[in-house]
Amino acid sequence: MIAEAVLDQACADAVELAHAAAVRRSGVFGVGEHLGVVAEDVRVATHYFACTHPGYPGWRWSVTVARASRARVVTVNEVLMVPGDDALVAPPWVPWSDRIGAGDIMPGTILPPKDDDVRLVPGYTGGEDAANEDPAEWSQVRAVVAELGLGRERVLSLEGRDQAAERWLGGSGGPGNDMTHQAPGICQTCGFMVPLAGALGRLFGACTNEYSPSDGTIVSRDHGCGGHSDVASPRHGVKLGVPVWDTISIDPTLFD
Repeated sequence: MIAEAVLDQACADAVELAHAAAVRRSGVFGVGEHLGVVAEDVRVATHYFACTHPGYPGWRWSVTVARASRARVVTVNEVLMVPGDDALVAPPWVPWSDRIGAGDIMPGTILPPKDDDVRLVPGYTGGEDAANEDPAEWSQVRAVVAELGLGRERVLSLEGRDQAAERWLGGSGGPGNDMTHQAPGICQTCGFMVPLAGALGRLFGACTNEYSPSDGTIVSRDHGCGGHSDVASPRHGVKLGVPVWDTISIDPTLFD
């Protein structure tokens, strides 16, 4: 068991020396009252002073002083501003790649996918095995792949499709919202919906109705809005023309 360091009296008495060092270092942050002294090691102690800057509540100045063996003079070793128990501190650092969320990509933002991204799997280009193929044979395969439009090295995985489907169903283009509940019909029967290709097409399509809030976005087949293609215009009855024989007006000369 390591014994606690004994506070050196000369280091403990060096309050004015530590305060002056903190003032020189503080600049506009200010140095307040002396908060105490703690022994760090043999003939090494740290004095604490309050920080008076309003932007750093709970922070304090830490001034470490030391005295050499058999020496009487105490010298300043280090001056820092450190957070106290009640200090306002920044949250733990989170890498940018973990902080970014849905919709955070802006114009000019580059976000390459991770090598082990579960949303993607190797496509028809050969992936990591491409370098092991015979150059001539691989050149022919690449030509066929390019002609068929299958030249993507990575394609959406099953897990990636499931994640997208779950996200879309829970979004504004899904079935669980007031727009759908008040719609006269669902997108499944709307002429403005263009189904997606592939497996996602069984559940989703793109809206092409320029008057719909979903125009140009993905909607589920059971989504709906008031712009359904089968909605009929309201009828207000038949507009009657001018009668051929006037049966309403009265000739006043008949009663003379």
